[in-house]
Amino acid sequence: MAACQVPRGSRVVLGPRFGEDAAVIDMGAKYLVAKTDPITFTAQRIGWYAVNINANDVATLGARPRWFLATLLLPEKATSLSLVRNIFRDTLGACRKLGVTLCGGHTEITGGLDRPIMAGQMLGEVVKSKLVRKETQRPGDLVLLTRGIAIEGTAILAREKRLRLARHLPPKTLRRAQRLLFRPGISVVREAMLAQRHGEIHAMHDPTEGGLASGLYELAKAGGVGLRVWKDKVPILEETRRLSEVLDFDPLALIASGALLVVASPASTANLLRAYRRHGIRAAAIGEVRRASEGIQVVEDGRPRPLRVPDRDEIARLLD
Repeated sequence: MAACQVPRGSRVVLGPRFGEDAAVIDMGAKYLVAKTDPITFTAQRIGWYAVNINANDVATLGARPRWFLATLLLPEKATSLSLVRNIFRDTLGACRKLGVTLCGGHTEITGGLDRPIMAGQMLGEVVKSKLVRKETQRPGDLVLLTRGIAIEGTAILAREKRLRLARHLPPKTLRRAQRLLFRPGISVVREAMLAQRHGEIHAMHDPTEGGLASGLYELAKAGGVGLRVWKDKVPILEETRRLSEVLDFDPLALIASGALLVVASPASTANLLRAYRRHGIRAAAIGEVRRASEGIQVVEDGRPRPLRVPDRDEIARLLD
Protein backbone atom coordinates (compact mmCIF):
# COMPACT_ATOMS: atom_id res chain seq x y z
CA MET A 1 0.00 0.00 0.00
CA ALA A 2 1.23 3.51 -0.80
CA ALA A 3 2.27 5.74 2.08
CA CYS A 4 0.07 8.62 3.22
CA GLN A 5 0.20 11.17 6.03
CA VAL A 6 -1.65 10.25 9.22
CA PRO A 7 -2.97 13.08 11.42
CA ARG A 8 -1.16 13.93 14.64
CA GLY A 9 -2.98 12.59 17.65
CA SER A 10 -4.53 9.74 15.65
CA ARG A 11 -2.57 7.17 17.70
CA VAL A 12 -1.66 5.43 14.43
CA VAL A 13 1.79 3.90 14.98
CA LEU A 14 2.02 2.27 11.56
CA GLY A 15 -0.14 3.54 8.72
CA PRO A 16 -0.29 2.94 4.97
CA ARG A 17 3.17 2.37 3.48
CA PHE A 18 4.86 0.16 0.91
CA GLY A 19 5.56 -3.37 2.11
CA GLU A 20 3.26 -3.15 5.14
CA ASP A 21 -0.09 -4.89 4.99
CA ALA A 22 -1.69 -3.96 8.31
CA ALA A 23 -2.16 -0.89 10.51
CA VAL A 24 -1.01 -0.50 14.11
CA ILE A 25 -2.93 1.66 16.59
CA ASP A 26 -1.85 2.61 20.11
CA MET A 27 -4.49 1.39 22.59
CA GLY A 28 -2.58 2.11 25.79
CA ALA A 29 -1.04 -1.03 27.28
CA LYS A 30 -1.03 -2.80 23.92
CA TYR A 31 -1.11 -2.13 20.20
CA LEU A 32 -4.16 -3.02 18.13
CA VAL A 33 -3.23 -4.44 14.71
CA ALA A 34 -5.89 -4.15 12.00
CA LYS A 35 -6.00 -5.71 8.55
CA THR A 36 -8.61 -5.84 5.79
CA ASP A 37 -8.60 -7.72 2.50
CA PRO A 38 -11.26 -8.99 0.08
CA ILE A 39 -11.37 -12.42 -1.55
CA THR A 40 -12.17 -11.92 -5.22
CA PHE A 41 -10.07 -14.43 -7.16
CA THR A 42 -12.18 -17.47 -6.28
CA ALA A 43 -15.75 -18.31 -5.32
CA GLN A 44 -14.75 -21.50 -3.47
CA ARG A 45 -13.89 -21.59 0.27
CA ILE A 46 -14.01 -17.79 0.46
CA GLY A 47 -14.69 -17.77 4.20
CA TRP A 48 -11.68 -19.96 4.84
CA TYR A 49 -9.50 -17.80 2.58
CA ALA A 50 -10.69 -14.53 4.13
CA VAL A 51 -9.87 -15.59 7.67
CA ASN A 52 -6.43 -17.01 6.88
CA ILE A 53 -5.23 -14.30 4.49
CA ASN A 54 -6.14 -11.53 6.92
CA ALA A 55 -4.77 -13.38 9.95
CA ASN A 56 -1.40 -13.87 8.25
CA ASP A 57 -0.80 -10.15 7.85
CA VAL A 58 -1.68 -9.49 11.49
CA ALA A 59 0.69 -12.24 12.65
CA THR A 60 3.65 -10.94 10.61
CA LEU A 61 3.68 -7.86 12.83
CA GLY A 62 4.04 -10.10 15.87
CA ALA A 63 0.40 -9.81 16.91
CA ARG A 64 -2.00 -12.60 17.81
CA PRO A 65 -5.14 -12.55 15.60
CA ARG A 66 -8.19 -12.21 17.89
CA TRP A 67 -11.33 -10.85 16.21
CA PHE A 68 -12.74 -11.18 12.70
CA LEU A 69 -15.46 -9.21 10.90
CA ALA A 70 -16.82 -10.22 7.51
CA THR A 71 -18.73 -8.36 4.82
CA LEU A 72 -20.39 -10.91 2.55
CA LEU A 73 -21.86 -9.80 -0.78
CA LEU A 74 -24.06 -12.41 -2.45
CA PRO A 75 -25.17 -12.63 -6.11
CA GLU A 76 -28.79 -11.71 -6.75
CA LYS A 77 -29.62 -14.69 -8.96
CA ALA A 78 -27.38 -17.43 -7.59
CA THR A 79 -27.81 -17.37 -3.82
CA SER A 80 -29.25 -20.25 -1.83
CA LEU A 81 -29.50 -21.06 1.86
CA SER A 82 -26.96 -23.87 1.45
CA LEU A 83 -24.47 -21.47 -0.18
CA VAL A 84 -24.69 -19.06 2.77
CA ARG A 85 -24.45 -21.88 5.29
CA ASN A 86 -21.36 -23.32 3.60
CA ILE A 87 -19.60 -19.94 3.53
CA PHE A 88 -20.22 -19.30 7.23
CA ARG A 89 -19.35 -22.89 8.14
CA ASP A 90 -15.97 -22.35 6.45
CA THR A 91 -15.54 -18.96 8.12
CA LEU A 92 -16.30 -20.25 11.60
CA GLY A 93 -14.14 -23.35 11.10
CA ALA A 94 -11.14 -21.25 10.10
CA CYS A 95 -11.73 -18.91 13.06
CA ARG A 96 -11.90 -21.79 15.53
CA LYS A 97 -8.66 -23.28 14.25
CA LEU A 98 -6.82 -19.99 14.88
CA GLY A 99 -8.55 -19.14 18.16
CA VAL A 100 -10.26 -16.16 16.53
CA THR A 101 -13.78 -14.87 17.33
CA LEU A 102 -16.17 -13.93 14.52
CA CYS A 103 -17.55 -10.80 16.16
CA GLY A 104 -19.49 -8.93 13.47
CA GLY A 105 -19.86 -7.86 9.87
CA HIS A 106 -22.57 -7.50 7.25
CA THR A 107 -24.37 -9.77 4.76
CA GLU A 108 -26.42 -8.63 1.76
CA ILE A 109 -27.61 -9.67 -1.69
CA THR A 110 -25.99 -7.33 -4.20
CA GLY A 111 -27.08 -6.69 -7.77
CA GLY A 112 -24.60 -7.19 -10.59
CA LEU A 113 -22.56 -9.96 -8.98
CA ASP A 114 -22.10 -13.37 -10.58
CA ARG A 115 -20.42 -14.92 -7.52
CA PRO A 116 -20.09 -14.26 -3.77
CA ILE A 117 -17.42 -11.88 -2.54
CA MET A 118 -16.19 -11.61 1.04
CA ALA A 119 -14.18 -8.74 2.48
CA GLY A 120 -12.66 -9.60 5.84
CA GLN A 121 -11.21 -7.53 8.63
CA MET A 122 -8.93 -9.10 11.22
CA LEU A 123 -8.01 -7.44 14.49
CA GLY A 124 -5.19 -8.57 16.74
CA GLU A 125 -3.16 -7.30 19.65
CA VAL A 126 0.46 -7.31 20.70
CA VAL A 127 2.47 -6.14 23.68
CA LYS A 128 4.26 -2.99 22.58
CA SER A 129 7.75 -4.42 23.06
CA LYS A 130 6.89 -7.38 20.81
CA LEU A 131 5.75 -5.44 17.74
CA VAL A 132 7.84 -6.52 14.73
CA ARG A 133 8.88 -3.55 12.58
CA LYS A 134 10.58 -4.10 9.23
CA GLU A 135 12.76 -1.02 9.65
CA THR A 136 14.64 -2.76 12.50
CA GLN A 137 16.41 -5.01 9.97
CA ARG A 138 20.17 -4.53 9.92
CA PRO A 139 23.10 -5.82 7.84
CA GLY A 140 24.15 -9.29 8.92
CA ASP A 141 20.64 -10.47 9.84
CA LEU A 142 19.65 -13.77 8.26
CA VAL A 143 16.56 -14.31 6.12
CA LEU A 144 14.67 -17.54 6.78
CA LEU A 145 11.87 -19.09 4.73
CA THR A 146 9.43 -21.59 6.21
CA ARG A 147 7.87 -24.59 4.45
CA GLY A 148 8.78 -23.73 0.84
CA ILE A 149 7.26 -22.20 -2.25
CA ALA A 150 4.74 -22.02 -3.72
CA ILE A 151 1.95 -23.64 -1.72
CA GLU A 152 -1.05 -21.56 -2.76
CA GLY A 153 -0.11 -21.09 -6.41
CA THR A 154 0.68 -24.76 -6.90
CA ALA A 155 -2.65 -25.84 -5.38
CA ILE A 156 -4.64 -23.40 -7.51
CA LEU A 157 -2.90 -24.45 -10.72
CA ALA A 158 -3.35 -28.12 -9.86
CA ARG A 159 -7.10 -27.49 -9.71
CA GLU A 160 -7.51 -25.02 -12.57
CA LYS A 161 -5.14 -26.81 -15.00
CA ARG A 162 -5.86 -30.36 -13.90
CA LEU A 163 -6.84 -31.68 -17.35
CA ARG A 164 -3.61 -30.51 -18.97
CA LEU A 165 -1.50 -31.59 -16.01
CA ALA A 166 -3.14 -35.02 -15.90
CA ARG A 167 -1.58 -35.79 -19.30
CA HIS A 168 1.93 -35.36 -17.87
CA LEU A 169 1.82 -36.10 -14.13
CA PRO A 170 0.80 -39.15 -12.09
CA PRO A 171 -2.63 -38.84 -10.40
CA LYS A 172 -0.96 -39.14 -6.97
CA THR A 173 1.23 -36.09 -7.63
CA LEU A 174 -1.72 -34.05 -8.88
CA ARG A 175 -3.88 -34.94 -5.87
CA ARG A 176 -1.05 -34.06 -3.50
CA ALA A 177 -0.64 -30.69 -5.21
CA GLN A 178 -4.39 -29.96 -4.99
CA ARG A 179 -4.40 -30.71 -1.26
CA LEU A 180 -1.61 -28.24 -0.47
CA LEU A 181 -4.20 -25.53 0.26
CA PHE A 182 -5.17 -27.50 3.37
CA ARG A 183 -2.12 -29.69 4.01
CA PRO A 184 0.03 -27.87 5.06
CA GLY A 185 -2.34 -24.96 4.25
CA ILE A 186 -1.70 -21.26 3.78
CA SER A 187 -1.79 -20.04 7.39
CA VAL A 188 1.55 -18.77 8.77
CA VAL A 189 0.21 -17.72 12.18
CA ARG A 190 1.81 -20.66 13.99
CA GLU A 191 5.19 -20.03 12.37
CA ALA A 192 5.04 -16.32 13.23
CA MET A 193 4.18 -17.01 16.88
CA LEU A 194 7.03 -19.53 17.15
CA ALA A 195 9.43 -16.96 15.72
CA GLN A 196 8.35 -14.50 18.40
CA ARG A 197 9.06 -17.01 21.17
CA HIS A 198 12.35 -18.44 19.93
CA GLY A 199 14.22 -15.72 18.03
CA GLU A 200 15.27 -12.10 18.01
CA ILE A 201 13.03 -11.08 15.11
CA HIS A 202 13.58 -7.92 13.07
CA ALA A 203 10.97 -8.49 10.33
CA MET A 204 8.39 -10.95 9.06
CA HIS A 205 6.57 -10.99 5.74
CA ASP A 206 4.33 -13.47 3.94
CA PRO A 207 5.04 -13.59 0.20
CA THR A 208 1.73 -13.54 -1.67
CA GLU A 209 1.06 -11.97 -5.09
CA GLY A 210 4.22 -11.97 -7.20
CA GLY A 211 5.61 -14.86 -5.19
CA LEU A 212 8.87 -14.97 -3.30
CA ALA A 213 10.50 -12.48 -5.68
CA SER A 214 7.94 -9.76 -4.90
CA GLY A 215 7.96 -10.69 -1.21
CA LEU A 216 11.72 -10.16 -0.97
CA TYR A 217 11.44 -6.83 -2.77
CA GLU A 218 8.69 -5.64 -0.42
CA LEU A 219 10.65 -6.82 2.62
CA ALA A 220 13.79 -4.95 1.59
CA LYS A 221 12.06 -1.74 0.54
CA ALA A 222 9.99 -1.57 3.73
CA GLY A 223 13.14 -1.98 5.79
CA GLY A 224 15.35 0.32 3.74
CA VAL A 225 17.94 -2.44 3.31
CA GLY A 226 19.55 -4.61 0.65
CA LEU A 227 19.40 -8.39 0.45
CA ARG A 228 21.60 -11.18 -0.81
CA VAL A 229 19.60 -14.34 -1.53
CA TRP A 230 21.11 -17.76 -2.24
CA LYS A 231 18.83 -19.28 -4.85
CA ASP A 232 20.02 -22.84 -4.27
CA LYS A 233 18.94 -22.56 -0.62
CA VAL A 234 15.34 -21.64 -1.45
CA PRO A 235 13.11 -24.64 -0.65
CA ILE A 236 10.86 -25.21 -3.65
CA LEU A 237 8.11 -27.79 -3.21
CA GLU A 238 8.53 -30.88 -5.36
CA GLU A 239 4.96 -30.44 -6.61
CA THR A 240 5.79 -26.88 -7.66
CA ARG A 241 8.84 -28.07 -9.59
CA ARG A 242 6.82 -30.74 -11.39
CA LEU A 243 4.07 -28.30 -12.36
CA SER A 244 6.59 -25.68 -13.51
CA GLU A 245 8.13 -28.21 -15.91
CA VAL A 246 4.75 -28.81 -17.55
CA LEU A 247 3.30 -25.28 -17.45
CA ASP A 248 6.60 -23.38 -17.89
CA PHE A 249 6.53 -20.81 -15.09
CA ASP A 250 9.01 -19.31 -12.63
CA PRO A 251 8.37 -20.80 -9.14
CA LEU A 252 9.81 -17.67 -7.52
CA ALA A 253 7.10 -15.51 -9.13
CA LEU A 254 4.10 -17.69 -8.25
CA ILE A 255 1.72 -16.63 -5.45
CA ALA A 256 3.28 -18.11 -2.33
CA SER A 257 0.87 -17.84 0.61
CA GLY A 258 1.76 -20.53 3.13
CA ALA A 259 5.42 -19.56 3.40
CA LEU A 260 6.80 -17.03 5.88
CA LEU A 261 9.88 -14.84 5.52
CA VAL A 262 11.56 -14.24 8.88
CA VAL A 263 14.49 -11.88 9.40
CA ALA A 264 16.36 -12.82 12.58
CA SER A 265 19.58 -11.84 14.28
CA PRO A 266 22.44 -14.25 13.46
CA ALA A 267 22.83 -15.21 17.11
CA SER A 268 19.20 -16.39 17.41
CA THR A 269 18.85 -18.15 14.05
CA ALA A 270 20.09 -21.58 15.15
CA ASN A 271 17.67 -21.64 18.09
CA LEU A 272 14.77 -20.63 15.85
CA LEU A 273 15.58 -23.30 13.27
CA ARG A 274 15.71 -25.91 16.06
CA ALA A 275 12.30 -24.77 17.29
CA TYR A 276 10.83 -25.12 13.82
CA ARG A 277 12.29 -28.62 13.48
CA ARG A 278 10.81 -29.65 16.86
CA HIS A 279 7.39 -28.59 15.60
CA GLY A 280 7.77 -30.38 12.26
CA ILE A 281 8.10 -27.17 10.24
CA ARG A 282 10.59 -27.08 7.40
CA ALA A 283 12.70 -23.91 7.37
CA ALA A 284 15.94 -22.74 5.80
CA ALA A 285 18.20 -19.70 5.83
CA ILE A 286 17.99 -18.38 2.25
CA GLY A 287 19.84 -15.08 2.49
CA GLU A 288 21.14 -12.21 4.52
CA VAL A 289 20.44 -8.52 4.98
CA ARG A 290 22.94 -6.14 3.38
CA ARG A 291 23.34 -2.39 3.12
CA ALA A 292 20.72 -0.67 0.99
CA SER A 293 23.42 0.49 -1.44
CA GLU A 294 24.05 -3.16 -2.42
CA GLY A 295 20.49 -3.61 -3.68
CA ILE A 296 18.76 -6.99 -3.83
CA GLN A 297 20.98 -9.66 -5.32
CA VAL A 298 20.21 -13.30 -6.08
CA VAL A 299 23.24 -15.59 -6.11
CA GLU A 300 22.96 -18.39 -8.68
CA ASP A 301 25.86 -20.64 -9.71
CA GLY A 302 28.14 -18.47 -7.61
CA ARG A 303 27.23 -15.29 -9.47
CA PRO A 304 25.13 -12.47 -7.96
CA ARG A 305 22.45 -10.96 -10.20
CA PRO A 306 19.86 -8.27 -9.48
CA LEU A 307 16.52 -9.66 -8.34
CA ARG A 308 13.96 -9.78 -11.13
CA VAL A 309 10.65 -8.53 -9.77
CA PRO A 310 7.73 -9.83 -11.86
CA ASP A 311 5.31 -7.38 -13.47
CA ARG A 312 2.49 -9.71 -12.45
CA ASP A 313 2.06 -13.03 -10.75
CA GLU A 314 2.66 -16.12 -12.86
CA ILE A 315 -0.77 -17.41 -11.93
CA ALA A 316 -2.41 -14.38 -13.57
CA ARG A 317 -0.48 -15.08 -16.78
CA LEU A 318 -1.31 -18.79 -16.76
CA LEU A 319 -5.00 -18.31 -16.01
CA ASP A 320 -5.50 -15.39 -18.39
